[in-house]
Amino acid sequence: MIVPSGEYRCGQRASGSLVCPPMTTPPYQPGYAPGYSDKSKVVAGILGILLGTFGAGRFYTGHTKIAVLQLVVSLVTCGFGALWGLIDGILILVNGGTDAQGRPLRD
Repeated sequence: MIVPSGEYRCGQRASGSLVCPPMTTPPYQPGYAPGYSDKSKVVAGILGILLGTFGAGRFYTGHTKIAVLQLVVSLVTCGFGALWGLIDGILILVNGGTDAQGRPLRD
């Protein structure tokens, strides 16, 4: 097959080299609107409310540093830091949130 100059397909180029163009869009996620996370804000909020002491809601969304900080604060304050997780979970349920890639959580 002859490929017109300037146009090429994966594995074919007019010069004969085997190069594919870089992928510019993320793979399709079936069932989710484009630009939204595959993580649920309801799950993140409930985890934050019930297991906020351990940073579970933040671990779920991929915010590992904040989750570890929630855990450390809860341990250092002998459990009073659990209020942070409780409030964080409520705010995620009310206002939504983002995952580690900055995409809004789905409903």
